[in-house]
Amino acid sequence: MPFTSLTPDTHPDLTAHTAAGTSTDADPRTARVAAFFETLSPASLGTLSTVYAEQARFKDPFNDVTGLSGIQRVFAHMFDTVKNPRLVEHHPMTQGTHAWLTSDLLIDRPEGTLTVHGATQLTFAPDGRVSLHRDYWDTAEELYAKLPLIGTLVRWLTRKLSATA
Repeated sequence: MPFTSLTPDTHPDLTAHTAAGTSTDADPRTARVAAFFETLSPASLGTLSTVYAEQARFKDPFNDVTGLSGIQRVFAHMFDTVKNPRLVEHHPMTQGTHAWLTSDLLIDRPEGTLTVHGATQLTFAPDGRVSLHRDYWDTAEELYAKLPLIGTLVRWLTRKLSATA
């Protein structure tokens, strides 16, 4: 089967928008989630139920939890362990009950801002809230290689395993 590009013109139920800095999407569910992530703060953790279904699942390279209390713990832990974390959402795409966002997690460090690039897969429940939130990001390239001490080892190992080295 040949590859066919999916666009809003060829697939009316697909909406896509590319924005620098903030993201919008013609699909109100995806736009609401993107806005929530970009304004996420310790104070907003009490409003997770407006975005996530009661038994929503959240999975990333370090966590796999189900339910609002588990998701709240993940985000609370992020705010407790890193300095000034903030999310910038890009390139939202929605088709039916599924959405994708690319994102940047920005974390302040003494030597400058650490940026972790990733992507988020969302599945919406019938009521429009998120039932599955799955984050994809490369822990070696996006985190470990950027840390002091271990970063040198990770970068060396990456070069050794690369077919282009």
